[in-house]
Amino acid sequence: MKKLAVFMAAGLLMLTACTAKPQNEGQSESKPTMTITTLNGNQERVSLEVPADPQRIAVLDMAVLDMLDSWGLGGRVVGMPKSSTVDYLKTYNENEAIVNLGTLKEVDREALMASEPDLIFIGGRLSAQYDALSEIAPVVYLSTDAELGIVESVKQNAMTVASLFNMEDKAKEQLAGFDSRIETLRQAAEGKTAVIGMVTSSNFNTLGNGSRCSLIGNEIGFTNLANDIDSTHGNESSMELLVKLNPEYIFVLDRDSAINTEGAKLAEEVMKNELTAKTLAAQNGNIVYLTPTVWYLAEGGITALDVMLQDLEAALLK
Repeated sequence: MKKLAVFMAAGLLMLTACTAKPQNEGQSESKPTMTITTLNGNQERVSLEVPADPQRIAVLDMAVLDMLDSWGLGGRVVGMPKSSTVDYLKTYNENEAIVNLGTLKEVDREALMASEPDLIFIGGRLSAQYDALSEIAPVVYLSTDAELGIVESVKQNAMTVASLFNMEDKAKEQLAGFDSRIETLRQAAEGKTAVIGMVTSSNFNTLGNGSRCSLIGNEIGFTNLANDIDSTHGNESSMELLVKLNPEYIFVLDRDSAINTEGAKLAEEVMKNELTAKTLAAQNGNIVYLTPTVWYLAEGGITALDVMLQDLEAALLK
């Protein structure tokens, strides 16, 4: 009797094993994830779990689009802010398959949700919207740091992004030559004075080494004669100040051109006047116009850094 009971119990177990559904049947297979270090909305470094090798990417930071493009991953971009255009990334603006997500400052959230991204990349202009965007998909927020240095910021950010796609070796290869170029420029700039400025709303604003274009003073080593400025867009200045400071070089970033400000004068129109003509910079042909869309919109990208260094090399190593 005991043998019969055991036999029946065993048969019942086998029947149950054959007819039971797998636990995950009918559920989507979970995607592999990984943990990276990024910034949150308060610009604090945090650990974030993100999809590994994400296939659908919303890019709200032109520096990251620059990186993806340089690694041949542009086909994964499903959305971007098409109001901003960087010359060498224009094909993405023109690609109708890529959803227009608004601007670098104001996201079209409906369009973002409709694009169904696995991952969202943002820059500093959208840091205040970090939490809201995180409700749609994980948000990777990267930025450049003037104190750390633009070059070191690019290296660290590039390796973070590259780790998501197993592109670390490619990134290292691209980053390898920057240090020697910086050193050559540093030697050429040693002991030279400069004023660094941005033309915005047809006015010339001076920039300190803690604001935009910090590469020129901090890493290349020009003595910035207006280094008491740390605001993002600088301080509005007079041409009389340029005459007073009389720098050997004047570096000009045309913000109006970068963002297509309607009715604004081009930087060269603003800078060509009787006062600036009196400066050493003008007399020696050393008023340098920086590639606007790159320095203003894509600072932090790998190709962008190459272009930025080319601008400085053309001015210093001629």
